Amino acid sequence: MSQSERSGADSEPGSPLLTDTHVHLNLKAYRKDRPEVIARARGAGVAFMVNVGFDLATSRASIELAEEHEFMRASVGLHPHSASDLTDDLLAQLSELASHSEVVAVGETGLDYYRDLSPRDDQKWAFRRQIRLARELLLPLIVHNRDALDDCLAILEDEGASEVGGVMHCFPGDAAYAERVVELGFHIGIGGPVTYSARGRLARVAEAVPLDRLLLETDAPWLTPEPHRGGRNEPSYVTLVAERIAKIRGMSVEDLARATTGNSTRLFGLPPTAEPSIAYEMWGNLYLNITNQCTNNCSFCIRNQTDTLWGYNLKLRTEPTVDETMAAIGDAGRYREMVFCGYGEPTMRLDVLLEVGRRLKAQGARVRVDTNGQGNIIWNRNIVPELADVVDAVSVSLNAQDAETYNRVCGSRFGVAAYEHVLAFVRESVKAGLDVSVSVVDIPEIDIEAARGVARDLGVPLRVR
Repeated sequence: MSQSERSGADSEPGSPLLTDTHVHLNLKAYRKDRPEVIARARGAGVAFMVNVGFDLATSRASIELAEEHEFMRASVGLHPHSASDLTDDLLAQLSELASHSEVVAVGETGLDYYRDLSPRDDQKWAFRRQIRLARELLLPLIVHNRDALDDCLAILEDEGASEVGGVMHCFPGDAAYAERVVELGFHIGIGGPVTYSARGRLARVAEAVPLDRLLLETDAPWLTPEPHRGGRNEPSYVTLVAERIAKIRGMSVEDLARATTGNSTRLFGLPPTAEPSIAYEMWGNLYLNITNQCTNNCSFCIRNQTDTLWGYNLKLRTEPTVDETMAAIGDAGRYREMVFCGYGEPTMRLDVLLEVGRRLKAQGARVRVDTNGQGNIIWNRNIVPELADVVDAVSVSLNAQDAETYNRVCGSRFGVAAYEHVLAFVRESVKAGLDVSVSVVDIPEIDIEAARGVARDLGVPLRVR
């Protein structure tokens, strides 16, 4: 089968790229029209679907379906309704299936005290064993949790599920419970029920959950959103879920789609849905990704975890030229601020930064550089006067309260000398009349109050990220 045949229908031009993280397209509900259902989903902009198994037969069928479609992946697991069926042999078969290249998660597993179709002790034991399987295979979990809030969370914590993370599917709790789930390293899966009430529990969860922990789902063929409630659900209806959540959060559907698809990409190891971005929009600013090179190897850097940020693919194939960067920018007047900030240190491409900065200033744009502050040591000269001609502001990643901590956390190629150069860069930027701020990341190694003292001595504000 060719690549194009595996891919199926293309999305309509301009459709936001969505991911439905929980479908059951292998079920008999789709026996007569599965190709048409898939085509409608693709036409609606569904870039990926995770087809979820809940017993041995559906797990096998999920893998078979994923093998047929490039845009589909599978999960394997045993639902709590069937927990009493779990034997060592069945677990071994699930383990073998979970090692398949198309499998991206273990589940649907968890607890269901609402129907109690298996004894609760059996449910707990099956849940624990599947968490251990996920940890062995380094796969995230897809968790079913109905009327078992405390027990579900306690087992996840006890079994170390935060090592692999996952998603609490068809989220069952309130905003306070969502906060506990997120603290454990899990995502929140929200589907059709969010459309049932504009101000209900799930709407409040959808508004409160951090955007980087939100996933969209349908649970098709069940939990059909309005206005189709009562009929069969299908993955194209994830657009209705996205529209409702975007309205609740006061953001565009396109931004929500990009962010949640990025979350899905990171969690399930899906390929990026978009070409690498030179320019990417966030919070009314346009960020310019002109290099992936960096002199630091920070322990907390997102580059160590993923190629995407809010759904943008920032892993460049080649470094853009000045003209390519300007073409990616388009009309600079549409944005509050232009920010040199990508998956690398922008001052490493000083010539491009300066020329693009000149052109942007000529258009009347406000320009900022987010930097690690090592530009002077990189170029073995004071580059701040050159920057001051083309930018309005610099935001410097201070990242530590002293040189020893900085060297340990940031791993600069310049060693312990890097920190003093960062401080000197800040002082030179203040002297040049730039709008200067510094930032640190709130991680255990950083003494935030001591960092505030460093910022006060430099005469600049500190932002804690």
